[in-house]
Amino acid sequence: MRERIRLRHYSIRTETQYIHWAKRFILFHGKRHPAEMGAPEVEAFLTHLAVEGHVAASTQNQALSALLFLYREVLGQDLPWMQDMVRAKRPARLPVVLTPSEVSAVLERMQGTHALMARLLYGSGMRLMEVVRLRIKDVDFERTELLVRDGKGGKDRVTMLPRKLVEPLRAHWVWRRRLYEDDRSKGMAAVYLPDALERKYPLAAQEWGWQYAFPSGSYSKDPRSGVQRRHHVDEKALQRAMKQAVQAAGLAKPATPHTLRHSFATHLLQNGYDIRTVQELLGHADVATTMIYTHVLNKGGKGVFSPLDAL
Repeated sequence: MRERIRLRHYSIRTETQYIHWAKRFILFHGKRHPAEMGAPEVEAFLTHLAVEGHVAASTQNQALSALLFLYREVLGQDLPWMQDMVRAKRPARLPVVLTPSEVSAVLERMQGTHALMARLLYGSGMRLMEVVRLRIKDVDFERTELLVRDGKGGKDRVTMLPRKLVEPLRAHWVWRRRLYEDDRSKGMAAVYLPDALERKYPLAAQEWGWQYAFPSGSYSKDPRSGVQRRHHVDEKALQRAMKQAVQAAGLAKPATPHTLRHSFATHLLQNGYDIRTVQELLGHADVATTMIYTHVLNKGGKGVFSPLDAL
């Protein structure tokens, strides 16, 4: 199953989750081989997740996707019942959005690298993993642009680099360069390169431009190649720092790093920017996805004033 996943260039996270769900499915049915099972067993497993596991609709759909991949791509069984599997209906949720004053209160309570990353999230609209995986070469100080490589859906896009972050990032670059030189002196400067770039350009992995902007504090083993090297910072550390800042600011909203992206889009629309411009900055394939932010604009209930306010 790992071989089939890697053949299709799925991410390491997708690989981990698909393997996880395949194992749980097999263990749930007493270690029976999947080839001996079919629609009733898949439905029983998904029902168990929903009724007893109380998982979200998105989690249940992820488990179904993993099992469909197992049967179609690994076992080669494109059976009719697979086309009829009903996916759980995802509830329509409005995103959590912070006001500018709330964003300021949270950012003021963050320090160091985490504060810089959080400001990038709010100032550019990038996703959490896009900031975490940012490379040195993808930051253009002259044009004040950030090039997001291999974003959601494998797409590249360009977004803004806030002018307020130019000098803080340049200062961060000085520290980052020192760490890079230390790694070079130890022969540990090589970083992960996507696809076959490491074979095509053997020395590129050790170049300054390919280094992660926000590196891990230690070396770790690559789960696929087994190579020991410095990876990017763990996104969970930023999530914890954000949670602590939200609590310190006294906010009741369940704000996460992704909330800063929602706030970025909403505040741009409130400032009068065109929704297609916001769509491009966010990297949405369909403007309908961006339209969700028009529902959380503070316009007194979609621009209508309550009759109570007129009394």
